Amino acid sequence: MKLIKFLPFLAIMLFASCSSVQVATDYDNSVDFSQFKTYAFMKDGVDKINISDLDKKRILKAIDDELRAKGYTKSDNPDLVINLFTDAKQVVNVNTYYGGWGYGYYRPWGWNPWMMGPGYQSVSTSTQGILYVDVLKANNKELIWQGKGTGYLTQNQKKKEERIKEFVTKVLETFPNK
Repeated sequence: MKLIKFLPFLAIMLFASCSSVQVATDYDNSVDFSQFKTYAFMKDGVDKINISDLDKKRILKAIDDELRAKGYTKSDNPDLVINLFTDAKQVVNVNTYYGGWGYGYYRPWGWNPWMMGPGYQSVSTSTQGILYVDVLKANNKELIWQGKGTGYLTQNQKKKEERIKEFVTKVLETFPNK
């Protein structure tokens, strides 16, 4: 009976701990964000991003959606300027699997001779992407907020759109509402 009461808590903890995008944010706490109402993208910065134009459009659309949801308006004469940076790196994962029952299953009080049995290794690579979102005051280009999202990327086109949306949503989660 106690196990049944514990299962919903376990499920919530499992899903909460599986966030696939790690986020770090920083901001200037002396800035009053309520004074800002409009934004635009920094064209020079967006043009320099070394990713496909399709992915660039996906990122910009996701940022537009998030900022609109927070009450900001895109403008030709903005209060804030958004600049982006991206980076990617290959990550190599090496896993070793051993045969046998393992330590503690057959003989919990000592060494298990089956633990060191035949095993195998698997090597895989994956791409880890990093998205930086910088928010600057439009009048003097002073950085007032920065978000960084790190996570694994996918090549599947449908999942790629979802993944980019997830990156942007997580990064802008702590950006103040208007």
